Amino acid sequence: MNETSKPVVELRDVRLRFDSKEVLEGVTLSVPPQARLVVLGQSGSGKSTLLRLIMGLLKPSGGEVTFNNLKVSRMGRLRLNRMRRKIGMVYQYSALISSLNVRDNLALPLEELTTKSRSEIDRLVDEKLALVGMSDARDKMPAELSGGMRKRIGLARGIIMDPELILYDEPTAGLDPVISAVIDELIISLSEKIGATSIVVTHEMGSAFKVATHMAMLYKGRIIADDTPEAFKASTDPVVAQFIAGDTQGPILQSSQS
Repeated sequence: MNETSKPVVELRDVRLRFDSKEVLEGVTLSVPPQARLVVLGQSGSGKSTLLRLIMGLLKPSGGEVTFNNLKVSRMGRLRLNRMRRKIGMVYQYSALISSLNVRDNLALPLEELTTKSRSEIDRLVDEKLALVGMSDARDKMPAELSGGMRKRIGLARGIIMDPELILYDEPTAGLDPVISAVIDELIISLSEKIGATSIVVTHEMGSAFKVATHMAMLYKGRIIADDTPEAFKASTDPVVAQFIAGDTQGPILQSSQS
């Protein structure tokens, strides 16, 4: 990545252990402003764990996580809450509150974390719904929405605070190819329109190569590749090549069976 850019997020030799299980074994990663970093890896490899560390929901067993050069693991609750206002989170299953309509789901962070008036909040809700093409869903309940619609509402909620950083946890999981393509295009357009940095966790190759300006692969608790999408496609690393190709022959299955 661009060495002259001051990273928005940086992980330095980050380790994480749960009891006797080492989940991360020295992850080092740097994310410059306005990048769209896609983190690849097998299910259970620790990709979503990286997002929780960045949010300060987990503390590393070793190493350091920084956001805008501030050490996340050393922040108290008040500073963590201030930091989280600058980070949007888009969850795998949208995580909308079923008892609130779309407008109120989006308004909730603004009502709880800001002093904005109702008219200001309504303006921001309408603005963000328009960005994801969901203006007509303003008064609908989550149960009235399709899976793809809920994903788009989740995207709108993720940017409601105009974040500097957006974290996406498997944003196209469970969607058909057409709706997945819509979500991919929204991730790209939103990052460009609001100037946000994005970190996208996925194992879906089509989405990964469409969205990414940069890619990293997590394997056995470490980042084994960190480069451009073009370099990933041309990689001779046997693990990277097998994962991208979806091949049943190679070191990934061999290691899991040994």
